[in-house]
Amino acid sequence: MKRTDIPVVIGVAQLVEHESDPRIAMTPLEMLVRIAREASEDAGGGKRLINQIDTIGLVTVAGWYPRNAAALLGEKLGVRPATTITTEPGGETPLVLVNHVAAQIASGRTRVALVAGAHNLKTLKRAVKEKVQPPWGEGGTGVPQVIGSKKPSVCDREKNHGLHLPIHFYPVFENALRARRGLDIKFHNIRIGNLMHRFSQVAAKNPYAWFPVERGVEELITPTPVNRMICFPYTKYLNAVLDTNQAAGIFMVSDRVADELGIAEEKRLYWRGGANTREDPWFVSERPDLSVSPSLCRCARETFLRTGISIQDMDFIDFYSCFPVAVEMAAEAYGVTEDDPRGLTVTGGLPYAGGPGSNYTLHSLAAMVNRLRARPGSTGLVTGNGMFLSSHSSVVISTIFGEPPGAKTIAASSDGGSKSPPAIAEEADGRGIVETYTVVYDRSGVPETGIVIGRLEDGRRFVANTPSDRELLEAFVKVEEVGRSGSVKHVNGRNIFEPK
Repeated sequence: MKRTDIPVVIGVAQLVEHESDPRIAMTPLEMLVRIAREASEDAGGGKRLINQIDTIGLVTVAGWYPRNAAALLGEKLGVRPATTITTEPGGETPLVLVNHVAAQIASGRTRVALVAGAHNLKTLKRAVKEKVQPPWGEGGTGVPQVIGSKKPSVCDREKNHGLHLPIHFYPVFENALRARRGLDIKFHNIRIGNLMHRFSQVAAKNPYAWFPVERGVEELITPTPVNRMICFPYTKYLNAVLDTNQAAGIFMVSDRVADELGIAEEKRLYWRGGANTREDPWFVSERPDLSVSPSLCRCARETFLRTGISIQDMDFIDFYSCFPVAVEMAAEAYGVTEDDPRGLTVTGGLPYAGGPGSNYTLHSLAAMVNRLRARPGSTGLVTGNGMFLSSHSSVVISTIFGEPPGAKTIAASSDGGSKSPPAIAEEADGRGIVETYTVVYDRSGVPETGIVIGRLEDGRRFVANTPSDRELLEAFVKVEEVGRSGSVKHVNGRNIFEPK
């Protein structure tokens, strides 16, 4: 591949809107139009750049379902893109989309691409509450290409026992990781408080952060009326914030097209490659070891292999950060310490900068571009994570020209298996050992139920609830429960674990 075919990011834009009245707040389409125009101005291309768009890729927007959102955006911009793409939900999908578009640019199939996404959940929830139909619009001609998987992320056994949202699954991973590391609960909580404190420091300086506030370690990890416990060991301040109105986008072209458009060299960030991987086994309750993510480790290895750039050569890093354990596992996988002096975010992370649906990584990519432009000769890594450590992605961009060693296969997903899934006891009966667990709290901060994933004596995996006994649940979060034995019985369609 000649240098002229190398994909480059030339323009970026972000916005945040705190107005949520559906009668006056910006619609997703209005946000996307503004992002496109501002990213074009950032590139120095203006209307001329917009007029030459031949590809629009949009990250799915929660609650907005026009026939073809990408084509509809094109209409508002006054262009008819030959290629329109959208995605299935997932925090990894923006970077998968970027890698896909980059490969299209490198092969000559795409000349000028706009990749963007919006998230208007704050407005949508208010509209539902007030029983108002938000004027978000429909339409868009043609049928877009769709990137991503529609495979259900949760199976029936998980849903039956209260495991169905990220707030339930990630604490299960966190407690498994803590036990593997042999740390006591108090010390581990301080560790994650320190980790996320550093994220909040970055958010406090980010003009596009939803909560630009620095929070101290104790403030983050101590339950209070405003920072209630959600699922042990996470308080509200350790959870991604989804109720936001945010948008972000980028323009990508080839180095050659950038020359033709007169884009300044200092605006160009070279796409050096990336990787996309999926977990196998897919369902969380079927994964052999819940303290690790083999697909995340695979994504890290393939990132380095395909870009030819090591973690030591990254000047800036942004790990997907929906919950602390996602960062902790990413740090392990990519080979950095959690207190790496480079920092592990350029935005402040999903709990503080905002976790705008599936679109976070376009915000981190836009923020990364600005960091890199300010330091010529630098390189940055951005990672994505979908569902429950289920799918992973990465993009490496740099101010330094370089051809990705694996450019011809860079956008291919890598589905590889880890260990075989354990046999499952759907209706468990007998003595069980806790592998990991969490306790779910109500909105007043009272524990409601415990969720346990464990093994029977014959090695079969089970998912269970504890009895909804407040005294039991309050005791359940005070000492390490991983490795604790108890009895498990199938009662009225659920497995019930009682510690002994």
